[in-house]
Amino acid sequence: MEWKRILKGLGRIAGIRIWIASLVPMLAAAVMAYAETDRFELKWGLLSILGILLIETGKHCFNDIVDYKSGVDLSIEPDKVTPFSGGKKVLTEGLLTLKEAKYIGIITLSLASAIGLFIAYFHEPGVLVIGLLGTLLACAYSLPPFSLCYRGLGELTVGITYGPLIFLGMYLVMAGKLDLLPALVSIPIGILIANVLWINQYPDYEADKKNNKRNWVVRLGKKKGLRVYSINFIAAYAAFLFISVYTGNLLWILGLSSFPMAFKACRIARQHYNHIGMLVRANQATVTIYQLTGLSVIIAVMISDLCLK
Repeated sequence: MEWKRILKGLGRIAGIRIWIASLVPMLAAAVMAYAETDRFELKWGLLSILGILLIETGKHCFNDIVDYKSGVDLSIEPDKVTPFSGGKKVLTEGLLTLKEAKYIGIITLSLASAIGLFIAYFHEPGVLVIGLLGTLLACAYSLPPFSLCYRGLGELTVGITYGPLIFLGMYLVMAGKLDLLPALVSIPIGILIANVLWINQYPDYEADKKNNKRNWVVRLGKKKGLRVYSINFIAAYAAFLFISVYTGNLLWILGLSSFPMAFKACRIARQHYNHIGMLVRANQATVTIYQLTGLSVIIAVMISDLCLK
């Protein structure tokens, strides 16, 4: 039945895998806000999570549409297909039509905008600016005339969105103010999620290059791109060291707990960047590092709140 197909497509494009990127900064920011204010705005926090997930769903719809129309998703060779390649594959696998994906994108972004306006009007006006910028970046990421991910700006957009924007947006909703510490913590979070995108572009390299999707892996080439992949990890860990020194709180060094896994991921990537089946281990490790780092932030904040106040 048509509805079963559509629901399966919607489940793919709005499934739990897309929650990972946004839940890490949102949960970490919520815990930081609670530690700072001793209050937990559950209703507004849940509304914010729903709004962000709707924006993500809309973004993925439009991204799949653009990559399908440009030929990127159709050009991925069978041996290069992995869980980390070719977007959500709802169009290439016939789970949604172009029209259905377009309508889902419009509806989800409209609902997210309504939630943002509701939060801004009844709770925290300042979130309007952050929410508006996030929605605009979600659209501009793939949609023309901006097509940021086709112009070498996709990695930066993802880093800013899932780092400072979402982190500070959630902190503002939960705490009612902005502070320097959450802004600093959002930086390594943003770097690490950008690195997830970076390594996930390797399976799509040939298809992206063929269809003029000029992300930075395409611009630099696979081998040189691995240097940036390693540098991003170093920058994220250096940021946690800086935060630890700046705050005088050694618990922030917990942010470095995933370093051995990052070292291993870089080694796998260097050895297998042309063997996508083997590179998948680096793709998965980079996602896990991002998740563990978010957990490390939460643990550092909770222990600091319990022991150092």
